[in-house]
Amino acid sequence: MHDLNVIISQTMTDSAIEAHIGHYVKNQRLKQNKTQSDVARAAGISRSTLSLLERGESVTLMTLIRVLRVLNLLHVFSEFRHEPNFSPIALAEQDRAKRQRARKASKSSPIDTSW
Repeated sequence: MHDLNVIISQTMTDSAIEAHIGHYVKNQRLKQNKTQSDVARAAGISRSTLSLLERGESVTLMTLIRVLRVLNLLHVFSEFRHEPNFSPIALAEQDRAKRQRARKASKSSPIDTSW
């Protein structure tokens, strides 16, 4: 994320962020030349719910996901990916637990002599 975006995001109110998201969705829908009715139908929501979203009103997260999926915009969630952090000690212990050598079969295991 760019530094300017971080500053703007941290100073925006929740309702301003909702309005920003709604504006984004509306612009993307218009760019794709899709009507509200078409997008709403494909997303399984009412046209009035889509209108609420585009006006920056509160809608459910599931509604937003459905609309973004219809508009092929789920990539906006790529910032939410989580990459687990391992401590150096845990990584060293994990590496040490790996097999380093092969062992001969023990005497108690049967040996195949059919060759």
